[in-house]
Amino acid sequence: MKLLYPLPDLLSTPHPQVEHSRQTPQEAQRLCGRNQLALEKAPKEKTSQPARQQPRQGPTNEAQMAAAAALARLEQKQPRARGPTSQDLIRNQVRKELPAEASVSGSSQDSGTNMIAEPKEEGSTNLAAPGVYFTCPLTGAILRKDQRDTRIKEAILSHFSTDPVAASIMKIHTFNKDRDRVKLGVDTIAKYLDNIHLHPEEEKYRKIKLQNKVFQERINCLEGAHEFFEAIGFQKTLLPVPDQEGPEEFYVLSEAALAKPESLERHKEQLLCGEPVRATLIRQRRVFRPSPMASQFDLPPDFFNLTTEEAKREQKLRSEAVERLSMLRTKAMREKEEQREMRKYTYTLLRVRLPDGCLLQGTFYARERVAALYSFVREALQNDWLPFELLASCGQKLSEDENLAFNECGLVPSALLTFSWDMAVLEDIKAAGAKPDSSILKPELLLAIEKLS
Repeated sequence: MKLLYPLPDLLSTPHPQVEHSRQTPQEAQRLCGRNQLALEKAPKEKTSQPARQQPRQGPTNEAQMAAAAALARLEQKQPRARGPTSQDLIRNQVRKELPAEASVSGSSQDSGTNMIAEPKEEGSTNLAAPGVYFTCPLTGAILRKDQRDTRIKEAILSHFSTDPVAASIMKIHTFNKDRDRVKLGVDTIAKYLDNIHLHPEEEKYRKIKLQNKVFQERINCLEGAHEFFEAIGFQKTLLPVPDQEGPEEFYVLSEAALAKPESLERHKEQLLCGEPVRATLIRQRRVFRPSPMASQFDLPPDFFNLTTEEAKREQKLRSEAVERLSMLRTKAMREKEEQREMRKYTYTLLRVRLPDGCLLQGTFYARERVAALYSFVREALQNDWLPFELLASCGQKLSEDENLAFNECGLVPSALLTFSWDMAVLEDIKAAGAKPDSSILKPELLLAIEKLS
């Protein structure tokens, strides 16, 4: 069996244990001195080596067989692709019809771009990240954390003039935060539409009394519900009520809408499949040269659910107090405190140190799963089909298959991890006598490599 892919850079030199994301000034100074001497002795042209890489001979048959074994193991772990949902189609349509919204953000960059303007706050020139940024899924605009909710609501409301059904569905699922209440209301609306579909000749199912207890408790309280009824063909009408003096307000389905039962059924399915429109967190992927400052993080306030002063004090005291307090508290007390610590952080900044010393950095939600980091790293590799491992503090392996969040692993609000190839793959490569490549990351990422300062 022959492979069409070159073997990756598999360096046999193991990395030291991952440093904690916080160190005492004395430890940081000693580490800085040791690494600075190592960097001064290293060849200056090393970082530019990938750009002048010479063509290599094709892998031997033994090497191809070893890589094939590694590929087979990886294929067993690959997740299945997920098809587009009805809400995805709605969002794509909104994105096409709202090109002007992107200009509101003042940015001409593409939605997939990770380039973010540098912050302008005082003392923020050496921040590890300029802040937390998002992409609006409807317009592609890049949004700051404080703009996120407002801009998404504006984009949804502006779409009412072009597609009121899609806009009202997104409003129902996005503006109302109580997910249980939304589900109850949506299911009730779907029941109304099912009755019309099953009994098109019965007039009573085409009328909905607005003062009805069920309507008031389940539907009237939802933002966007009235817009949805009107968008699919219901009209507010005053009708007489038996044994009652005055008329009451009803929603009555128009004859035109009744003549198109397939449209009502389609709108019902769109409503049931609807999802909240959420901004996409921008990873802000960056690549740094090897640096003795790899484990030092100066984070902006966006990364905390604390005030600025509380966040600074927390960063300074946390690493100093953990070891001392761990000896004085019981296990139950420590676990309770750790759970409380998790809730303080919304985002985390993670760096992965590669075998050649380069650093790959990205921004994540604190409650995202470890698998998100594996995917992020895999997207940056030249040979993304080969299995690898990520090591946290004390050399603990972070498993891609475990359903653990970053805050459950202690990787908040920042952390430095170590990349290593899967040991089984290393054994296969060594047995085949293969030689490692000079670089692990994709060439386009190395062209934008930075100096960590």
